Formats: sequence, structure tokens, C-alpha cells
Amino acid sequence: MDDRLYFRQLLSGRDFAVTDQLAAQMVNFSYLIGDRERGETLLVDPAYGVGELLDIAAGDGMTVVGALVTHHHPDHVGGSMMGYRIEGLAELLTRQAMPVHAHRQEAALVAKVTGLEAGDVVAHDSGDRVAVGGVEVELLHTPGHTPGSQCFLVDGMLVAGDTLFLEGCGRTDLPGSDPGAMYDSLQRLASLPDATVVYPGHRYSVPSTATLAAVKEINMVFKPPTKAAWLSVFGR
Repeated sequence: MDDRLYFRQLLSGRDFAVTDQLAAQMVNFSYLIGDRERGETLLVDPAYGVGELLDIAAGDGMTVVGALVTHHHPDHVGGSMMGYRIEGLAELLTRQAMPVHAHRQEAALVAKVTGLEAGDVVAHDSGDRVAVGGVEVELLHTPGHTPGSQCFLVDGMLVAGDTLFLEGCGRTDLPGSDPGAMYDSLQRLASLPDATVVYPGHRYSVPSTATLAAVKEINMVFKPPTKAAWLSVFGR
């Protein structure tokens, strides 16, 4: 799989959308996950410089054939945020027709936020797998930041969206957030093998990635011994 798997982590404001001040401020990661032999890839959380992301894939000899969505917030899928219009899924599908894969609880929200048609978004349940060539990506439902947040697991790598950062986790004080669900989701991720490599949705730390063992050692969200203790600190 190491030879066949194509995987790239791309930082907004540095690797693409370099002239976009909001992209640089938000430090979002987008990801490319694909099959080198087939020359096909999925694009995770396309926002800001959509054309540039397609060009990066093309420069590697890859064609984007689908999009994976961690959650519906505009800095991950495009739409309006803080008075800004962010490029995203709508522009992506204008350039190239492809399925958009979201969790069932969030498929309608993704369509609404981005202006897509409902039929453009494929609704998934936790444990579903999306294949690109011979590479399979497992979808893990991790509610808390939003009801339909999901992470993607492929070949010992976890694309964690805004569920888990290397330091901290996604906000739970936004509409639709649920601190109790976030605790449960973090515990679910903590049960993955320690060698799992975590790839977050934002660069909120100096390193861009780390093993799950290292994240559990340094990240304060894993320190409270019980759910009640966690909620007393992070559930406000």
C-alpha cells in the first residue's frame, strides 16, 4: 500500500491560496488521498484555492474524482463566513463533476452551506468505506464539533478534521456542537492504535502531524480521567 497510496497534506496560505489573507489566518489543511497506479485521488475539505488544489493534484499526475467532507463549516467546504465568500465545493463541481461524501447527519447542511444540489452529496454512515482505485478510506463518525463531523482512516493515518488537533480539539460552543458527544468521539479515537498518525484540520501547533501516542501524551483533552471531569473543564 505504501507504494500505491498517494497522500498529501496541504496548508492554506502556504501551499495554496497564498495571497488570501483569510486562508493564511485560518490555517486550514486540505488533503489528497489517492491511488498512484490509477492516477485518481479524493480531495478532503476543498476550500479557498480550489483551482490550485486541482492543479497540485494534476502536477502529480493525479485526477480528482471525489471529495470527502469532515464537516459543513465554510472554511472546510466553502460558502459565506464572517462576511467573506470562500471558494469550495460549488467551484470544485463547476470545474469537474464528482461525488461529495459527507456524513448522513450533515449531508443536507453541506448542500445548503455550499449551494449544491442535494443529489450532489452522498450520505454515509460511520464505518462506510469510500474507494479510490485500490485504496479504501474508512469513514468514522465523530460528532461533537458538529453533529455530522467525521474523520477518515487510511493505511494507519487519521485525517481528523476539527475533531482532534495535535493540541486541543474542535470548539464545542457553536450551534450544533455537543461537549458530551465530543468526549465520546475523542475516546473513540484514543482507542485506535498508538502508531496511528494524526493529520488535523488546522495547523494550531508547530508540528503538522504526530502519532496518536504523542498526541495523547501532550494534548490536554485526554487528561481528565472521567467524562464528568472532562465536561467540567471543556464543556463550558
